[in-house]
This record gives sequence, structure tokens and C-alpha cells, in this order.
Amino acid sequence: MKVLLLGANGQLGYELAKQLPQVPQVLALDRSQCDLASDQFKDRLNLHVKEFKPDFIINAAAYTAVDKAEQDQTLTHQVNATAPSMIAQIASAHNIALIHYSTDYVFDGEGDQPWSEDSPTNPQSVYGQTKCAGEELIRQNTTNHIILRTSWVVGAHGNNFLKTMLRLASERDTLRVVSDQVGVPTSVELLAQITMQFLKLCTQKDTTQKDTNPNIWGTYHVAPSGYTNWHAYATHVIQLASKLGMPLKCTPENIVAISSSEYPLPAKRPLNSRLNTVKLERLLGTPLPLWQTGVDDIIHSLVHRSKT
Repeated sequence: MKVLLLGANGQLGYELAKQLPQVPQVLALDRSQCDLASDQFKDRLNLHVKEFKPDFIINAAAYTAVDKAEQDQTLTHQVNATAPSMIAQIASAHNIALIHYSTDYVFDGEGDQPWSEDSPTNPQSVYGQTKCAGEELIRQNTTNHIILRTSWVVGAHGNNFLKTMLRLASERDTLRVVSDQVGVPTSVELLAQITMQFLKLCTQKDTTQKDTNPNIWGTYHVAPSGYTNWHAYATHVIQLASKLGMPLKCTPENIVAISSSEYPLPAKRPLNSRLNTVKLERLLGTPLPLWQTGVDDIIHSLVHRSKT
């Protein structure tokens, strides 16, 4: 098996690059080597594909600055929609399978029920609109694809809510965090593990058809079990970090719950980011872990790093 990874230096790409050595041959490309925003992106990707001849392309690159995207619409569309369309076209032309990542922002965030893979999309932000467009363009341009929608991505590498809370808690006595947006923090480690499982599933032979199992392709939701909100999530993070000895000014009791209307931002956030993961769990034959498992592992890693 040969895998070409795009976005190798990003939060998710970094973790994928750590786990992909399990694969016999990997070509991991960062932005300097293959930039989705470049006018030469398609030509460069084509060149890498012809030279490396991968069986899979994993696209972990995306424009994820949600608020900045509201003003940077052309670039956001290029990275999140146009480039994935090009990737899908190249993948189809060379009979390469594509794994791509998407987001809960493709939904409007209304109600209180978990979104399933076939729930109607209705993105409310430029980021969500471009990610939704990217999904559709992939579906139009190649059959052999896996789209993994996820939420509240977090890891020890890169920028994310968890690390921001720890930084602010080390600087301030009080924090104000919204409590009316509900979702699930998803660790990049879990996303990478699920990706590795899909690589194995996609290459397993169907004993009756003597070919790759065609029932694998499609869209799946990936998120740990359980739900939380940003305020409860921040409180959990500060509690554990403090318990592990990280020096913080803000205590869990001084994290103030506020509404989204009290903290206006350029891009509208979904109030309901719950994702239904039954389809994935049935495919894998196992339940997904609690969200606290991945988050706690990251906190332990960051605390250990701060002491060394």
C-alpha cells in the first residue's frame, strides 16, 4: 500500500504522519511542497501522483480559520472546495482512493438531535459553505472516496480551544466561555486511528466479488461518545491540568458561563454540533470512546511537555 498525505504539518496531518509509518510507503507533503492555495496545485499534485503512484490520497489540508474565512472567501473556497475537487479528479483518473475530512459546520446547528450522515446540510458560515461544497465536488468527481465529518478537533500539536484555554488560564484570573453550544471534542489521535482502520477496510478483498469492498465508500461521522459544551469542556480541562500540577491563575470556579450572544464573532457557530456515529460504529463493530479519554491524554501530554 502506498499513501500520499496532504497537509502533513497541520494539526491532523501531523498526527497522521506519526501513525502512517505502519503503511509500507508514505509520501507526506506539507504546504511548502504542495499548497492547495497555489495556482500550480493541480499540476504539482499530478506530478507527485505520477512519480509516487499512490493507492490512497489522504487530504488533511483545509482552511480552518473560521472567522477569518468570512473576509477571505476566495482563498477559503480555493482550499476547501476547488482543491478537493481537483484532488478527486486526479484520484479518479488514476484509480486512487481518496480520504477527506469535513465538519459539523455543514449543518445549521438547529435543534438538539445528533446529525446523521444523510441529514440535510445548511451551512451558516463561509467555512461551512466551502467545506460543504468540497464534499459535493468530491462526490461528483470520484466514487472511491471516504469523507469523515468530525467536530471540535483537538490535539497536542497546533492551535485549538484546549490549548487556548490553558494559555488564557495561565494569564488571567477569570475566563468567560460560552455554554449554549453543544458538541464533542474529537482528538486527532482518534481521527488518525479511524483513518488507519479505513485504509485496512478499503484494501480488504470481498471473498465473493474478488475485489475491494464497494460498500465502504461514502460519508461517515467520527466523534467520541458523550456530549459537552464549551464551558463544561473548559472546566474539565482546567480541573485536570491543575490537578496534574500545571501552574494556572484561573480556577475552575472562576470560569464564567455566558451565551453565544454575549460573545459575538464574525462567523456563526452551530449551537448543536452533535454527530450521530451509529453508521461508523456498525462498520467497525465497536463503540467509540468517551470524549474525555482523548482530551485527558492530550492534557497529560501538554503538562508533561511543560515540565521538561
